[in-house]
Amino acid sequence: MPKLKTHRGAAKRFKVTGSGKIVRNKAYKRHLLTGKPSKRTRALRKDTIVNDAQLENIKKLLPYMI
Repeated sequence: MPKLKTHRGAAKRFKVTGSGKIVRNKAYKRHLLTGKPSKRTRALRKDTIVNDAQLENIKKLLPYMI
């Protein structure tokens, strides 16, 4: 069986924690920030764990990351 290629766009967006969970950045932080409260934009800076529903799709994009 041939080697699998890593999806390079996904590789730049996701990281793996020490415990094996996948971490991503939050959305809605690029533009139109004046209408969003400061509390919300501060919360959007933090990373978050990928949802279980999307985990299988990301594992297919990143075969050697996990």
